[in-house]
Amino acid sequence: MIENEEYGYCSLIKATNNVLEKMKIENVTRAKVTSTKRIEKNLVEPLPLREALINAIVHNDFSKEIPPVFEIFSDRIVLTSYGGLIPGQSKKDFFSCISMPRNRELMRVFKDLGLVEQLGSGMSRILNSYDKDIFEISEHFIKVIFPLAEENKKINFENGDENRVLNLIKENPYMTAKQMSIDLEISTRKISRIVKQLKEAGKIERIGSDRKGYWKIINKEITG
Repeated sequence: MIENEEYGYCSLIKATNNVLEKMKIENVTRAKVTSTKRIEKNLVEPLPLREALINAIVHNDFSKEIPPVFEIFSDRIVLTSYGGLIPGQSKKDFFSCISMPRNRELMRVFKDLGLVEQLGSGMSRILNSYDKDIFEISEHFIKVIFPLAEENKKINFENGDENRVLNLIKENPYMTAKQMSIDLEISTRKISRIVKQLKEAGKIERIGSDRKGYWKIINKEITG
């Protein structure tokens, strides 16, 4: 789960940029090779994800000191903003792609900094790729639930990532999870999950401490 508090006491602009960068890292690209072509796809369409995230921050009701929350699960990414619809706004208005900002000054600042482009364009960009049913609107909260692309949940992609991690370990047994994350452009959380799977499968073994030890490959048959 990613909240503003993860980044400590900093400006909302800095926290926004940090969350955008975090989501960019988590929203990895996967490739599927068929008999005729190579298909590349992100877990979630990047532009709608960015627009929904910005909307969740700009339209959040901060008067109750409740920040927006961004959660990443194995099958979905959930963005939650507090406040529900603004007074007098209907669901039809909400989906109309007409800008009705809750925080006008905040919207102006975000627009001046280039975080928001044309007012009202964010919703249209989301609905160009996803149906309205990814939104859950209640009295106090608005959730946007992005399902992960089916292609990216198949085990063959996980196996591909396992092989990539194994190859890194083969090249450098002292490789840390953070280094693997940077080299492979995979989140450290996912690296930790893959390493755990490799250990449980008996393919690697940790020799020594977490800080000063190294990885030993038990199964030498590694494919690229």
